Amino acid sequence: MRLLIVEDEKRLALSLARGLTAEGYAVDVVHDGREGLYQASEGTYDLVILDIMLPGLNGYRVCAALRAAGHDVPILMLTAKDGEYDEAEGLDTGADDYLTKPFSYVVLVARVKALLRRRGQGAGASPVHVHGDLKVDTAARRVFLGEDEITLTAKEFSVLEQLVLRAGEVVSKSEILEHVWDFAYDGDPNIVEVYVSTLRRKLRAGLIRTVRGAGYRLETSP
Repeated sequence: MRLLIVEDEKRLALSLARGLTAEGYAVDVVHDGREGLYQASEGTYDLVILDIMLPGLNGYRVCAALRAAGHDVPILMLTAKDGEYDEAEGLDTGADDYLTKPFSYVVLVARVKALLRRRGQGAGASPVHVHGDLKVDTAARRVFLGEDEITLTAKEFSVLEQLVLRAGEVVSKSEILEHVWDFAYDGDPNIVEVYVSTLRRKLRAGLIRTVRGAGYRLETSP
């Protein structure tokens, strides 16, 4: 999943980015409200972490502008303020959740995962995806093939997750790059092929099909 952090406290923003990257997310960071609005409008993000007190354009206005333009990306707002009025204002502008500084990193990660689950699967839906003998738990980030648990790296899991969430559909290489690697990645786009090849070795060769000229498809039949 690809996340955008809009936070002007650079040390906090980079610390969050490092932690979330280690969790397996692709993370982009900007430090200005106007730049944040531009990136969120133009990029393909699964979630935005948005500070309220920003230079250029505050978080309330960024959130309101995104919602007015029809963007339904989940927004987790951060603020050093406290009080019901601030929370109500943030939620009234279209934010999905709200976290007051200082906050626990563990709590932030839990909120992020909850918002992503609601977006990707619908509220109350199970995070466990079963396709034949393959079982992928996107909440616990665990993978089973039959009775055996398969150990994947964070990036391997993220690539598999993109295919699992759209099982039976063709997912292009560029779509996987957008969601698994951040916008600063300027390496070889064939890195996707490397990870798909690794997943085939760890799982099963026929599980992920190459659709020539289009991308990859996770087979849904046993």
